Amino acid sequence: MNLKEFAARIGLSQTTVSRAMSGYPEVKPETRARVLEAAEKLGYRPNISAQRLATGRAGAIGIVFQGGGRFGPHSSEFMGGLSTRLQKDGIDILVSTVETQDEEEAAYRRLAASKRVDAVIVHTTACTDTRIALLQAQGLPFIVHGRSEAQEPFAFLDIDNFGAIEAATRHLAGLGHRRIALINGDIAHTYARDRDAAYRATLAAHGLALDPALAGHGEFTDETGFRLMQAFLALPSPPTAVIAGSMMSALGAMRAIRIAGLAVGVDVSLIAHDDVFPYLSPDNLVPALTTTHSPIRAAGERIGDMVLRLLQGEAPETLQEIWPVDFIVRGSTGPAPA
Repeated sequence: MNLKEFAARIGLSQTTVSRAMSGYPEVKPETRARVLEAAEKLGYRPNISAQRLATGRAGAIGIVFQGGGRFGPHSSEFMGGLSTRLQKDGIDILVSTVETQDEEEAAYRRLAASKRVDAVIVHTTACTDTRIALLQAQGLPFIVHGRSEAQEPFAFLDIDNFGAIEAATRHLAGLGHRRIALINGDIAHTYARDRDAAYRATLAAHGLALDPALAGHGEFTDETGFRLMQAFLALPSPPTAVIAGSMMSALGAMRAIRIAGLAVGVDVSLIAHDDVFPYLSPDNLVPALTTTHSPIRAAGERIGDMVLRLLQGEAPETLQEIWPVDFIVRGSTGPAPA
């Protein structure tokens, strides 16, 4: 059925129906819910081209990835969650890949000028991220996956990276470990800076000396985890415990520990941050892996919901969330070896 027939069927004007399905803030939530429920029940789908002409909206959200070759499992899970949420409202996702920061900034400028998207998602933020000021100057709505320092408030969703590594380090120190290593990301990024700060602060709180040789940085891959763990084990005084920034780097660390003839959870305790991949469960590893736990797919869904609320007129400063991180103890951590 067309818009006229559908509106008549549910007893509302065509304008009200169109605005309700486009997420206009002046439409009452209960009216919008009624329209969406009826549309689902009756199988009504709006003419997207006509709807976009009527509303002046593109009906799409943009996201730019720097370094397309590094589009890995974290990005895939996040995009899966984002897509799940946006498709419920008929919103498309426009994905661009670039190789440099200059190309990335140019891509955002083109998106703002072309009006091809209604908002963008900013991810993997730097401690002071130039993209935020750029998008604010361009007037293009955006939401950040992560956090950054900025003069003007902006919408964001982040996890408590400081709290996650604090809990992991505290647990290992409580088991008697004195040499605790950290496999971290690039500390130019906010999440990695927060994890590094938590690691340092928790070591100090337990009277443990900081050894720079026990803090490694790199991309969250099996290869990086393997090479960093090998370097740790080659030290004159190797660590008895390690915290890996992702499940992927933890797999590499486990491999290096076993190649060295050591047992995970006995000779070397291991904790990983688990973004929750459907194909990689910490319960199914041997031994089961102790983790800090936060589902990245759920974060993608939530950001999809938040960006739609932003487009409906909610102020950026009211759309700021920091999710706590669960800590789950399993068999990969044990007392420090005597």
